[in-house]
Amino acid sequence: MKRIFLSILVGFLLLSAISLDVSAAKKSSKLSKEAITEMSDTIDKLTQKIYGRALLSPQDNEELIGIKIKLDNQMLMSSSTELAPLYYKAGNVYRLRDMKPEAIECYQTILENFSDTALAPKARAALESLGVTVTAPTVTDEDAEGDEEI
Repeated sequence: MKRIFLSILVGFLLLSAISLDVSAAKKSSKLSKEAITEMSDTIDKLTQKIYGRALLSPQDNEELIGIKIKLDNQMLMSSSTELAPLYYKAGNVYRLRDMKPEAIECYQTILENFSDTALAPKARAALESLGVTVTAPTVTDEDAEGDEEI
């Protein structure tokens, strides 16, 4: 029963946050260092609560959803390697809360957009621990030829 209520609440908060963050995303094309630090600190706080077996409040859930939306909005405009740790931390929080689809999405974002960072192998391992089969992209002959010409 709690899980159903939480799912409904998360869905409602997600819809509310989407409408607010879309207009905010249009105003700013890049997250500031302060915003990234604030998001990282918030995720750390939520992680501590989870490890301490404390329940997350509706405000905590709203903050987590808001962070994920801000990250996704930023990725639509431009990817920056400083977002990879935030996606990884958010994925960990989702995994610890048994929110598998959201965790998979965060880890997959790292593999797709930040494969050259140190977090890519960790994201791959986390996906595999969630039961996701991760395969490396295949390189076709055309792709290989295109790389040689550059």
